[in-house]
Amino acid sequence: MLIMQKFKSSKVENLLSKMTIEEKIGQINQVGTSIYGGKETKYEQLTRDAKVGSFLSIKNIKKANHLQDIAVNETRLGIPLLFAEDVVHGFDTIFPIPLAESCSWNPSLIKKTAEIAAKEASAAGIHWTFAPAIDVSRDPRWGRIAESFGEDPFLNGEFGSAKVSGFQGEDSIGVLDNNHIISCAKHFAGYSEPEAGRDYNTVDISNYKLANTYLPPFKKLINNGILTVMSAFNSFNGIPATLNQNLLIKLLRKKWTFQVWSFLTGTL
Repeated sequence: MLIMQKFKSSKVENLLSKMTIEEKIGQINQVGTSIYGGKETKYEQLTRDAKVGSFLSIKNIKKANHLQDIAVNETRLGIPLLFAEDVVHGFDTIFPIPLAESCSWNPSLIKKTAEIAAKEASAAGIHWTFAPAIDVSRDPRWGRIAESFGEDPFLNGEFGSAKVSGFQGEDSIGVLDNNHIISCAKHFAGYSEPEAGRDYNTVDISNYKLANTYLPPFKKLINNGILTVMSAFNSFNGIPATLNQNLLIKLLRKKWTFQVWSFLTGTL
């Protein structure tokens, strides 16, 4: 994950100067719940040991508050946790999938659905959603086609921007009120064109196609204030997307000036 830094804080700088390497590594570690069972994760101990910075899919608000209390009151530096969830098409109130929403060609309506989802999610202790997905999707074999807004780069940019405004609020600079949550543009980049339509399979895309088809929605959302960007999970032109210097450093950070700390999904 790439997190936009729009301002500097002396409090944050002071905190960073006090952190050990282990504590910094802990802050970029996100722990999710298992949907298959197996060995139980010791969430409380990970939190006390400062080995986690955020949790994914902790759906019980009492449990989330308990973990937050440990982080703030029982660790050396008292750094609060972030709680994340895939709020893709609603939270408690369920709306149509993004592919269906795009058929409305009504960005103001899509903004409203994101506002409602953000308000419900924030009330449940969620700070961060991994949405919108703005993967331009042209291969119906791909298993995640329902998460994006379809085949058109312009449409993905328009609807993605509407989602961002709804999730984060109109004038977000990284400090959100209690009715909004952080949004995340995903998956950077070209994730929706895996070979044979098989999710996570390798991607082979020309620079021309990348620039004209897959990148424009991301550029638009960055210009409109998206706070985080998720890297793709697969290999891009032979290089893992999570380690791709051309995409993450030369393009996203330097050319597009998206100043970041990195929390990269996938296998390193």
